[in-house]
Amino acid sequence: MVILLQEESQKTSHRLTIQTANIGEDSTAIRCLDWDRERFDIEFSLKNGTTYNSFIIQGEKTALIDTSHRKFESLYLETIKDLMDLSTLDYLIISHTEPDHSGLVKEILELAPNVTVIGAKVAIKFLQDMVHQPFKSQMVKSGDKLDLGNGHELEFLSAPNLHWPDTIFTYDQKIHTLFTCDAFGMHYCDDYTYDEEPDLLREDFQYYYDCLMSPNARSVLAAIKRMNSFDINLIATGHGPLLKHFLSDWVNSYQQWSEAQTKTQTYGVVFYSSEYGYSEDITRAIALGMEKTGIGVELLEYEEIDTTETREIVSQAGGIVIGMPRQNDVRSHAILSTILASAHPKQAIGLFETGGWQDEPIYPLRNKFQEIGLTEAFPPILIKETFNPTIAQWAEEAGVDLGQWLSRNENVKKMKSLDNSLDKALGRLCGGLYIITAMKGDVSSAMLASWVIQATPLGVAIAVAKDRAIESLLKVGDKFVLNVLEEDNYQGLMKHFLKRFAPGQDRFEGIKTYQSSSGSPILAEALAYMECQVESRQDCHDHWIVYSKVENGRVAHPEAKTAVHHRKVGNHY
Repeated sequence: MVILLQEESQKTSHRLTIQTANIGEDSTAIRCLDWDRERFDIEFSLKNGTTYNSFIIQGEKTALIDTSHRKFESLYLETIKDLMDLSTLDYLIISHTEPDHSGLVKEILELAPNVTVIGAKVAIKFLQDMVHQPFKSQMVKSGDKLDLGNGHELEFLSAPNLHWPDTIFTYDQKIHTLFTCDAFGMHYCDDYTYDEEPDLLREDFQYYYDCLMSPNARSVLAAIKRMNSFDINLIATGHGPLLKHFLSDWVNSYQQWSEAQTKTQTYGVVFYSSEYGYSEDITRAIALGMEKTGIGVELLEYEEIDTTETREIVSQAGGIVIGMPRQNDVRSHAILSTILASAHPKQAIGLFETGGWQDEPIYPLRNKFQEIGLTEAFPPILIKETFNPTIAQWAEEAGVDLGQWLSRNENVKKMKSLDNSLDKALGRLCGGLYIITAMKGDVSSAMLASWVIQATPLGVAIAVAKDRAIESLLKVGDKFVLNVLEEDNYQGLMKHFLKRFAPGQDRFEGIKTYQSSSGSPILAEALAYMECQVESRQDCHDHWIVYSKVENGRVAHPEAKTAVHHRKVGNHY
C-alpha cells in the first residue's frame, strides 16, 4: 500500500491524500481521501469527510474504472502515472458522469489518446457535452461483457437512478468484485481500505442511503435482484471504504430499507427500449420530472423484463408511461399486452413516441387505455425532430404532471394535517408578487412567486418548489429575471402565470416581453425588473432556496408600488 500526502493549497485548510491498495490479482484501488469536506454539493452535510475511489484492472488489456474529483488533479495524475503507462490504457469505464467521479476524464483522454470509453448510452452522450473533444466509445447495457484477458472478464449491469440516470455496475469474475460507484457507498474518510470497523460506519452508511438511495428504493431492489446472479466477495464503492468483511450485512440493510420504503411509496413505471430511437433520453427526462414530485420511479427496458415481472409491477403502480416500441417487435408486443391486461381505472397513463420513425402507432394504444378507464396524465409526446433540450424540457414537464397527479391525495392530507389556527397565523406572513422568467438555449419558463426576500444588499433569495418546471433553469451559474408586479396592474399577469400549462406549452404566448442581456424575457407590464445570476441553492424539503446576485435592474414606474400578496392560510399559495 502506498500513501501520498500533500496539502491542497494555502487558501484552504483542507487535507487531501491519496491511498493505493491491491484489492485482488492485477487490481488496484486509487482512493482520493478528502478529510475535511463538510458538505457534499447541496445535498447533505458531512461529519467524516469523504473519498473518491477509482480502480485499475490489468489483464492482457488494461481498464480504468472512473477517475476522481477535479480538486485531486495533480495528486491523482501523479499517482496513476506511477502505477501504469497511460499511453497503453485500453479502456476507461465510466460508472456514471457525476463530476466527483468523472472530473478528470478530459485529462485522462489527453494522456491516453487510444483509450476507448465504456459507458451507458446516456453516459456517452453526457461525456460528449462535458469534454468537447472526439473520443472512441463503446455503449454497454446489462449482460454485455468485456474480456481484458488473463481471466478478467467484465460484465456490466445497468443500474439507472442509483443515484444518477446513467449508472452501470461492473463485475470482474476473476476477483469476484462488483464495482458499484455510488451504490452501497458512504461519505466516510479514514485510513482503512475496507470496512474494518462496522460500528463506526453504520450511521454514515444509513445517512448516505437515506439521502441518495431511498428516493429510488425500487431501483435499488431491481439492482440487488440482478446482482444475485454474481458470486461477489467484494463491493468496490465510489465513496468510503470498500465492503468486504461484512458484505452481506451491508447488502441486507439496503434490501430491508428499500423494501420498507416501497411498501408505502407511490410510484410510476416507465417502459422503454434503450436500443431504439430517443427512447432512453425521453425516459430519463420523464423520470426526472416524476422524481421532482417525490414519486418513486421504476424504469424497465422491454429487452430485460418478462411478462410475469411486468404483471406484478404494473398492477401495483400508480402511473404507467409507455415509450412506443418498434413495429413488429414480438417481445415488446407481449409486454404491451401484459400491461393492458394488468392496468386498472385508478391509474394514470402517459405515452410517447421514441423518434425511431418506425414506432408502433400511439393512438390505437391510447384508445385502449381510455376504454379501460385510465386517466391521461399528459397528452402523447410525439417526436417529429431530433431530440433536443426543448423536447427534454417537454418530457420533464410531462413527468412532473404525472407525479403531481399521483401525489395529489398525499398533498391534500399534508395541507389538512396542519393545525387550522397555525395555518391561518402563517398566512399573515405576506410578501410581494413577482414573476420569475428564465431562458437557457431554446428552453424558457416562468412562474409566479411571492416567497422572495432581499437577502444581502445585492442578493435575493427565492423559494422554488422542486416540482416547478423552471427549477431546472435555476441551477448555479444560470441567469434569470425577477419581474416585480405593480400594485394596480398585476391581475392579468397573475392570472396568466397561475394557470396550468400543458407540457411544452409556451408560457409567454400573448404576453408582451422584451429580451434581457442574458436572453431571459422581461415582462413589459412589470413595475421593475432585476437581472440575476444563481450563486447557491439550499435544499429545504420540498423547495429549493435559490440565492442569486443581482447584476442589473430598472424601474419602469418610479411612483408606483409593489403588489402585495395577502393569504388566508400559510401552507400553500
